[in-house]
Amino acid sequence: MIAGRYTLEREIGRGGAGVVHLAHDEVLGRSVAIKRMGLLPGTTEDDVARAQREARLAAGINHPHVVSILDLVKDDDCYWLVMELVEGRTLSELVAGEGPLDPRRAAALIAQAADGLVEANRAGIVHRDVKPSNIMVGDADRVKLGDFGIARSANDDALTRTGLVTGSPAYLAPEVASGQPATAASDVWSLGATLFHAVAGRAPYNMGQNVLGGLYKIVHDAPPRLPDDHPLAAVLAGMMTKDPDERWSVVQVRDELQRIARGEPGGPAPADGRGGAETTMVLDAGDAALPAGRDPAPTPAPTPVAAAAPATITDRPGSRRRPVGWLVTALVLLLLAGLGAWLLWPGDGERPDTTAGTEKSTTPAPSDEPTEKPTASETSQEPTAEPSPSAGGTGAERAAMQAFVEDYFSRVTADPRSTFEMLTPQFKTESGGYDRYSGFWSTISSARPYGITADPKAMTVSYTIDYVKTNGDTTTQQVQLQLQKQGDQYLIAGEG
Repeated sequence: MIAGRYTLEREIGRGGAGVVHLAHDEVLGRSVAIKRMGLLPGTTEDDVARAQREARLAAGINHPHVVSILDLVKDDDCYWLVMELVEGRTLSELVAGEGPLDPRRAAALIAQAADGLVEANRAGIVHRDVKPSNIMVGDADRVKLGDFGIARSANDDALTRTGLVTGSPAYLAPEVASGQPATAASDVWSLGATLFHAVAGRAPYNMGQNVLGGLYKIVHDAPPRLPDDHPLAAVLAGMMTKDPDERWSVVQVRDELQRIARGEPGGPAPADGRGGAETTMVLDAGDAALPAGRDPAPTPAPTPVAAAAPATITDRPGSRRRPVGWLVTALVLLLLAGLGAWLLWPGDGERPDTTAGTEKSTTPAPSDEPTEKPTASETSQEPTAEPSPSAGGTGAERAAMQAFVEDYFSRVTADPRSTFEMLTPQFKTESGGYDRYSGFWSTISSARPYGITADPKAMTVSYTIDYVKTNGDTTTQQVQLQLQKQGDQYLIAGEG
């Protein structure tokens, strides 16, 4: 019995972070999964610290598609992580048993895992080890994303070691394989690699025994692609884009996969890897450019507010072109990365192998002054540039602000009551109150921001947004929101 409470019954899983047992909770009379942390040879104090951190981070996530952490106990100088027991198979076991999955089924499964990542990102957590064996598939294809054993807070530099890569090699993002820190964008790549595994029946990269060679392929070779006519070809291309700045956000991925799972056609992959349409929208002469998505009508109307919070993008690597001298550094990083990955590669039984619809956002109009006609720049859907790392604030702060906006728009048309609470009290009043706010959003069928950039120093977020009204009319605008920090969350304080 562990810690005088949990009776071990049998081993049900084994991975790089420990062994998982089926156990019985004698206090609450229920079955649980319990993982012994640090059972494998070479355990260090860092491994124990990682276990404690996993419990703290994952226990803060309460989501139907994330395995719940119930307890962390110590017994005979060994830590045990107590988790929700999920009946079913891992995605890797499902594919091994049934072969490549139907595109709609694969989309439905991965969309659930993406939804779990959205929640983790909102909490500021980067998973860092998304792969088929960490996705549990239960009855009725209900998915749970598990094993946050190497997860970390987006602004937590603890337990990072130079040259050490954490995660499963075949599913690592190129920037991680080259020794850079993992970000939420890295999780999107890994989820894309998992999607590829689900529909192709194999891992995207054949690591074999040459881990260093496999990492080199991830960094330098073109990403794997599905046939052009495959229903998931576009979304996979958006997820497995080498430049993390151009990779789709996890919110975009979730929404697109949900559409495909419902049998709706997926949109074409935009050239820059983002989810926005590529063509330039031209507004009618009578339309007005509304800073945060106000109704483009000749009469005053409430402005559409944007802003909410699943953290999705964190600090990104720099420019895509690097000087020739970087190759020397890259080789050193790859060598160190390969050694780190080899050490941490979990022996978990995986089989390594060889015009998007425009949308509209809404913010209650801060004033009833007629809006001006759009300039040429306001009608362009060209995404704005990412801020350089030297712009104010940390990558984690920028990620949280960007994620707040994405989350806001992912649900504003369906649940304006919840998004209205993302406004400061003063801005609620300036926007005309909830009735005016919800009245505006009832006329919008979709709103999708892209080219999102955040400036933590000025507390502003800028983006381009496509609005689609319920009558089919579309507009595109460039918006800047003023945010205000309230505890660990953000509120919208104004727009311009």
